[in-house]
Amino acid sequence: MTRLSPAARIRRWILARQPQTDQLTLTQANVYILPSRAGWALLLTLLVLLVAAINYQLNLGYLLTFLLAGSAAASMIAGHGNLRGLRLHLHSASGGFAHAPLAMHITLGNPGRSRRWGVGLALHASVKAKPGDTPWTWVDVPEQSGTPAELAFMPPQRGLHALPAVQILTRYPLGAFKVWAVWRPRSQVWVYPAPEAHPPPLPAASPEPGGQGNAATRNGDEFDGVRAYQPGDSLKLVVWKKAAQAFATGSHQLISRDRPYASQHRLWLDARATGLRDAEASLSRLAAWVLLAQQQGHTWGLRLPHGQEIAPDSGPAHATRCLEALAACP
Repeated sequence: MTRLSPAARIRRWILARQPQTDQLTLTQANVYILPSRAGWALLLTLLVLLVAAINYQLNLGYLLTFLLAGSAAASMIAGHGNLRGLRLHLHSASGGFAHAPLAMHITLGNPGRSRRWGVGLALHASVKAKPGDTPWTWVDVPEQSGTPAELAFMPPQRGLHALPAVQILTRYPLGAFKVWAVWRPRSQVWVYPAPEAHPPPLPAASPEPGGQGNAATRNGDEFDGVRAYQPGDSLKLVVWKKAAQAFATGSHQLISRDRPYASQHRLWLDARATGLRDAEASLSRLAAWVLLAQQQGHTWGLRLPHGQEIAPDSGPAHATRCLEALAACP
């Protein structure tokens, strides 16, 4: 087991104390302040000046020492006020792919009448990260206005992940003090399998499970058959005669017809058709096929490695549903 440094333990303790929320207002309860390296150097300089002024009885030395000390104290108050009252709002994050940057869109709101200068945002350093490894995004927030900011992180693997914590920092106005806060977003984001870079062509269309026994024909139009009603289905596809019979028997399940289709535009993306034994490689190929089928405007269904099926459909919402199912595969 890796032993944590004292600084890492303090960071982890501070992070654990923060509530998870997608909107945060910085107050005295969650803004921290400590001298920076420049601040410690200034303190050492002030001690040297004070000792020299006492030793040589220099009135101008006293004046310079206390003038610099007063300026440092005023900068501490100004720096803390630069963050206090700032509002942070996280916009809903869309899904992304593993091993590719995923963006977090944040708006910094300033309800006050003074501009907030030099506000930095970065992903919170993990307990194993070294100081300075995390890139910062620096913005100024106008008075009674808002400023957008964007952070990017690299998801380690597919699945449903919590968004990483964010650190807010300012060294305004003199850099003698480091004022910071920590923000833990509540939202989670889907990380899809990384699509294969050069996938093979889409598999050929395959017949529906169960053959053509359920196929129905009406006025020359061919239908896949009937299926349970799904939210978003057109009311024209509802089989109202069967619906009336179902309601008469106490069932509230609606039945819909599948829409007319051309067989060459409907296909099944089957995990067995990938021809790959490695589970992650198979999911990557399926993800690439989902993107390709969406790009080409096909109607497709998805058969996952563990036997689950997603009914054929089309459109961006269907593609997102398929990618989320691939991300959730055990």
